Amino acid sequence: MPTVSLVPTVRRRRLGDMLRRLRQDAGLSLDAAATAMGWDSSKLSRIENAKAQIRPPHISELLKQYGVTDPDVVAALEGLAKDASKKGWWQTYSGLVAPAYADYISLESDAESVRVYAPLLVPGLLQTGAYARETIAANAITRTPEEVTALAEVRLARQVVLSRPERPLKLWAVIDEAVLHRRFSDRPQIMRDQLQRLIDVADSPGVTIQIMPLDATPHPGGAGAFDLVSFPAPQPSVVQFENLKGTSYVEGTDDVTLYEEGFAQIVAAALPVSDSLALITRLKEGLPT
Repeated sequence: MPTVSLVPTVRRRRLGDMLRRLRQDAGLSLDAAATAMGWDSSKLSRIENAKAQIRPPHISELLKQYGVTDPDVVAALEGLAKDASKKGWWQTYSGLVAPAYADYISLESDAESVRVYAPLLVPGLLQTGAYARETIAANAITRTPEEVTALAEVRLARQVVLSRPERPLKLWAVIDEAVLHRRFSDRPQIMRDQLQRLIDVADSPGVTIQIMPLDATPHPGGAGAFDLVSFPAPQPSVVQFENLKGTSYVEGTDDVTLYEEGFAQIVAAALPVSDSLALITRLKEGLPT
């Protein structure tokens, strides 16, 4: 299955990919499309390969050549072109946040919804500050305490997407029950507070939390954690996952569909939402105060 690493200009990359697909769907060669715009073919090639920008006013002109007149599609691509070079808050942490992580935060900030299967940790969008610091410190063993604190701040700052005034992110998280049984040495309050955070956020209208029970039947989540990031139409979804080589992304309709089908099976194998909340509550009540 092909994977790609997103370039730092992640919005420009997504825009270029969509313009290429629309051109190909229209049956136009690169030369023919560029000629219709009065451009050199190298200019359009650079736009499609995220090596050059395209001004928002040129988007509708180009889409007309491709027979695309749907106002929602035009507006979506014009917006992406407008925001292609916009700096995100996370760039304040440049030098600390790895490029691949910055790419993911950019995707998350633009997304309409994120579906997560989390077999090892509570998803970052649902973590408390203490849980974030402890888990980051455990994994980022070369980081200084100050860097760990800053990375925890980044993780918490990401959570604003769940409550932003316009288009709050819809989150569907399936968390393995084993994650909820982990302890932090002699500090049970960390997990107690984390479980309470899950209980509290479960009331949010755009958040769905399910727990994968320890006795669940085998399901596609056995292959590992992944995030399925979806955007307003016509922008294609992206799948993100991590391994020993770092962060990778899966794109393309067929590949993304495979993960969508896999997530549906994961959801079916997990506890219903009400039962999940009841389990979280029982585990929290079982912890010492």
